[in-house]
Amino acid sequence: MQIVVANKSHVKYAHIICKTIEDSAKDRGTGIAKRSPEYIIEKIEKGNAVIALEEDVFAGFCYIESWGHGKYVANSGLIVNPDFRGQGLARKIKKVVFEHSKTKFPDSKIFSITTGLAVMKLNSELGYKPVTFSELTDDELFWKGCQTCKNYDVLTRTDHKMCLCTGMLYDPKKVEDVNEHPYDKKVFKRLKSIKQSLFLKKKP
Repeated sequence: MQIVVANKSHVKYAHIICKTIEDSAKDRGTGIAKRSPEYIIEKIEKGNAVIALEEDVFAGFCYIESWGHGKYVANSGLIVNPDFRGQGLARKIKKVVFEHSKTKFPDSKIFSITTGLAVMKLNSELGYKPVTFSELTDDELFWKGCQTCKNYDVLTRTDHKMCLCTGMLYDPKKVEDVNEHPYDKKVFKRLKSIKQSLFLKKKP
């Protein structure tokens, strides 16, 4: 298995990457924002993506987005081909793209919004801290990208202050020993449950 910074030779995988992201959102019933092949190609050509390959077979992918004139970056679109799931590949890809982000954007804060407990755990291990949405980028283009998410109405109802996703932030100027604040699955699971009960309860 190879996990490398993507380049122009990997553009041919753009369509399968988009299809895998879309299928995963449907299978999990979660809100993953859709991305076009053109958007993925742009990330690949600029060296802002990481791809995993088993010889020539697509195995996984993740890309970097820059917001607020480079003040913030996000590792987005983390996806693993169903044929390669259950092998810890997502964790490996996440670590590679995280290190690539720190190298390419050394002064930027790295943030994540996710509904997945597994992603929250991995983010915590890398040094991310849970934060309110007000501590994330205010770049309108970023939040516009959430429009294809099925939970977008929650974001608009709360004036972009809260959603089912949990915001997490890595600040290179405030790096702490991750062991001082270990990941607590019960806390994140309870937070997710509270949000679901608040925003997804059926209307009378």
